[in-house]
Amino acid sequence: MAWFRRRSAPGVRHDKEAEKAGFAHLEHFVQTRRGVEAFLEPKTTVTETTVVLIAHDGEWTRRRVPDHGAARAFGNRMGIPVYDVALVGYPQRMRDFNERRKRGHS
Repeated sequence: MAWFRRRSAPGVRHDKEAEKAGFAHLEHFVQTRRGVEAFLEPKTTVTETTVVLIAHDGEWTRRRVPDHGAARAFGNRMGIPVYDVALVGYPQRMRDFNERRKRGHS
């Protein structure tokens, strides 16, 4: 009897429809905000590779992406910079935005 089972084999791509929906959401965010930058988050034992988009005012959104290459290609296509969050960290404006939301002043 197996106690733990993997949902999918390593390296298997996620549902294509979910992937399309994720990129559509990211594209809409870029098109409806200004000053958007992308921050790549590495795959961990708990989460898949993700990208966080952060607008000029600190508003942000996060979605799973297949890999760093796909995120960088998205950034190139949308004309936005893409940073590795492990190297540069998150911008202060994101923390400020989260603090404003916490206080109810979004």
